[in-house]
Amino acid sequence: MKFEITSQVLTDRLVLRPMEPGDAEALHAYQSLPEVARFQFWEPRSLEEIRSKLTKWADMKCLDGEGTLALAVEERKDGGVIGDVSLRVTNVEARQGTIGFTLNPQYQGRGFATEAGRALLRMGFEDLGLHRIFASCDARNNASWGVMERLGMRREAHFREHALFKGGWDEEFYYAILEDEWREQQENAGFSGVNPAGNGDRRG
Repeated sequence: MKFEITSQVLTDRLVLRPMEPGDAEALHAYQSLPEVARFQFWEPRSLEEIRSKLTKWADMKCLDGEGTLALAVEERKDGGVIGDVSLRVTNVEARQGTIGFTLNPQYQGRGFATEAGRALLRMGFEDLGLHRIFASCDARNNASWGVMERLGMRREAHFREHALFKGGWDEEFYYAILEDEWREQQENAGFSGVNPAGNGDRRG
C-alpha cells in the first residue's frame, strides 16, 4: 500500500498539497484559536509549536503501510491556506483508514470541509484501495458530524461519557463508509469532483 503526494490534488475550489515550513503563520491563524481547539485533543498552539510540528508534518506526504498523510488546504481563488486535513491508514491487512479535517473559522460554512473530505475519500478508496474509512468527532461538534453526513458516512456509534476530556466527560460520534457504498455514490452523482494533478482527527 504505497502512495505519495508529489504535487497537488485539485477539487473545484481547493488545492490539497503537502505542508511546507512557510505554512506556519497561516496554520497558526486558526490553530491558536480556543474555539478551534475546543473539540480537539490539543490546546491552542503557539507559532513556535506549529513551526516545530511542521518539521514532521511536511514529511507526512508518503504512505507505505500504516501511517498518516497530512495536507494543507488552499483556496484556489487566492492561494491562501484555509485549513488542514489528514488521511491515516490504521490497518493495512483489513484496509481500514480514517480522515480528519480542521478549517479556519473564517472559511467555515461554505462547503470547503465537505469538498476536501470528498477528495480524501477518493484518495483512500481509489489510490490506497481501502475497504472502510471512518471519522470521529465530539458529539457537540455539530459542524463536524454534519460534514460526515454530507459525505455519505453513516453514524455507527455514540460513545457516551467514555473518557475524561478537558475537565469533563467526552462523548464521541463515529461515522464510516465502505468502498462499495462510496462507489455507488459516485455512480449516482456521475463524477467524483476531484482532479488529481501529478501523483496524486481530532488528535492532530
